[in-house]
Amino acid sequence: MLPSTMRFIERDWLSSNQVVFHDSAEQASLVDTGYVKHKALTDRLVDHACGGRSVQRIVNTHLHSDHCGGNRLLADKHSCDIFVPEASFDAARQWNTAALSFDATGQRCDCFTPTQAIAPGQTLQLGAMPWRVYAAPGHDPESIILFQQDHRILISADALWGDGFGVIFPELTGDSGFNEQEAILSVIQSLQPLYIIPGHGPIFSDVGAALERADTRLAFLRAQPQKHAQYALKVLVKFLMLDREVVDKEDLVAHLCGAQVPQHACRILNISLRDGLQTAIDSMVRAGQLFMTANGQTLSAHPLETAPAKSA
Repeated sequence: MLPSTMRFIERDWLSSNQVVFHDSAEQASLVDTGYVKHKALTDRLVDHACGGRSVQRIVNTHLHSDHCGGNRLLADKHSCDIFVPEASFDAARQWNTAALSFDATGQRCDCFTPTQAIAPGQTLQLGAMPWRVYAAPGHDPESIILFQQDHRILISADALWGDGFGVIFPELTGDSGFNEQEAILSVIQSLQPLYIIPGHGPIFSDVGAALERADTRLAFLRAQPQKHAQYALKVLVKFLMLDREVVDKEDLVAHLCGAQVPQHACRILNISLRDGLQTAIDSMVRAGQLFMTANGQTLSAHPLETAPAKSA
């Protein structure tokens, strides 16, 4: 399925997938580095996929915490370059967490320093193959995707998964995002990829069916923006729970009350921030997506009999 110079590392929901490219007998490149909680595991997986090669370059499709959390560790280890989308370059160089997404989502990332900006229309040599860079706003206004024409392989980041796409964060802050998501889905269709490597989930080849599912979901969310806001709240709650695993419910609510995206989502829902988060938590507990102790005070990302001890 993939050329011999490529290795795919499928991860879970908290960390994005990685793609390793064997650029030469000694050097490799890496697309995306997962979440900071998993950085040690990412390091081991990348080492194995590199087959003794040193990482010379990290390429980030976008700077959400689940895609760049291993940057610092890997850059320190390999003394490698970090390429980021040009629209994010200055904020990352200055480590402006308010301009980046980390403060707004209540998530964390180790500070790193990018060395080069990636511009749409640029071509990157990865695994001895040319990869064209395309702008992919929608989920993130600064995101890029990568396309290899000869093998018709697309690295789609969070613009298209096998079962949808990422939260359209600009729509939560009053900016345009649904139109941009529609446009990038049209771009993907026009490229006619044979295989798509998404930011989350397995590689897939039923591209037409995936695009149909994405179009249907986009139409639903566009028609019902409150459903999109509810979904975004649940995503942020689930992400924080997977990060912390076991947490006091009030601590979780207080943490997310300090982030901008939940605030914007609750304005769309015309509900108070605490009520919005409580509604999301209750819904996820009922659906078996979160688990609560009998006293109603402690939440777990796992069934309680297998949950780790609560962190201090």
